[in-house]
Amino acid sequence: MFVISLVANGLSALAGGGAGLLQFPALLFLGLAFTTALATHKVASVALGVGASLRHMREKSLDLRFALFILLWGVPGVVMGAMLILYVPEQWARQALGVLTISLGIYSWRSPQLGMRKRFRNTGLMRSMIGGTGLFLIGVLNGSITSGTGLFVTIWLVLWFGLDYQRAVAYTLILVGLVWNGVGAWTLAVQTPVKWSWVLPLVLGALVGGYLGAHLSIARGSALVKRCFELVTVLVGVSLLWPA
Repeated sequence: MFVISLVANGLSALAGGGAGLLQFPALLFLGLAFTTALATHKVASVALGVGASLRHMREKSLDLRFALFILLWGVPGVVMGAMLILYVPEQWARQALGVLTISLGIYSWRSPQLGMRKRFRNTGLMRSMIGGTGLFLIGVLNGSITSGTGLFVTIWLVLWFGLDYQRAVAYTLILVGLVWNGVGAWTLAVQTPVKWSWVLPLVLGALVGGYLGAHLSIARGSALVKRCFELVTVLVGVSLLWPA
């Protein structure tokens, strides 16, 4: 479990999402029920945000007002999604998300300059409302679907707000990994059991993997992050479609 968590969260910290690609299916394979595996994965994934935050916050490159904007729009969606997932069949959502996630990776690959430079935009009232609504909807997915929602935040910050991949991943890992996942984990934990005896090795792997992945993304820049994002989106999309 430690090795799986280390690899999954290290890749997630580098690409801007996708820790559930390996970690959540592994928990199911090891015998946990779906809701218990989901809650356990969410609790452990908070450590990814902690590990990545320790590295990214040393760079002091995040804007506090924009970070609060992401939290204020996204967190209510996370709570809603975490409350709905226990009562709503998710097969159709997984299939639709699988196709969309693969499409995001292909679109990024076909747009060589996308996310290579920071061109912050869409800060007017109407555009901010649209951007915030997008974050709210992604928050609903984050609270309900286990794989790939961090990737949606990353690409939304690149496409709509004009961030480069490296900066977008930093916001995703700190705010989504730490706060969104923390709220989602708490909402699930009060509704369904968590396998607490499995959390420690998952948390340790996420801490180390999150820090190492964040360090590599800072050291290598947006070009490597962009390629990893494209690879992970395709893999996550396939993993969502595979059960069908």
